[in-house]
Amino acid sequence: MADKRRFDLFAELLVTRFPEVKRVFDVAGGMGKLNEALVARGRSCLTFDRRHKHLPVEYAERDFTLDEPCTADAVVGMHADGATRVIIEYAAKHGLPFAVVPCCSDNSMPYKPWMRHLAELGTSLGMTVDEVTLPMEGRARVIIGQRGV
Repeated sequence: MADKRRFDLFAELLVTRFPEVKRVFDVAGGMGKLNEALVARGRSCLTFDRRHKHLPVEYAERDFTLDEPCTADAVVGMHADGATRVIIEYAAKHGLPFAVVPCCSDNSMPYKPWMRHLAELGTSLGMTVDEVTLPMEGRARVIIGQRGV
């Protein structure tokens, strides 16, 4: 069972780690619970997902792609599944910080090699990559990246 605190814990990490970030893209954000948690902390957030039923938050009912116009200060994903790699590539393309809590790989890779792969992807794209763990049950490892740190 997923830890019900995960969105609040991730949002708190984001605002602590990136206090200068005011506008966030939440990729593959499901119903928009991370969006809700970020807005409660004074941030603006746009959630991308194809879900038809969602919370009353700023929402783009579509896939997130590398061609999305950049109007954010950071791009994030909580268990974004197949969009995780796109988050990192988009962040590198636009010089934005990113944070992802990977769950499933998009290529059937086991979890630990998938985590290494994502960190290496960020590094290969010129990002400084770090990892922290949220104090919660389940997939709680967060890969964080940014330029020039």
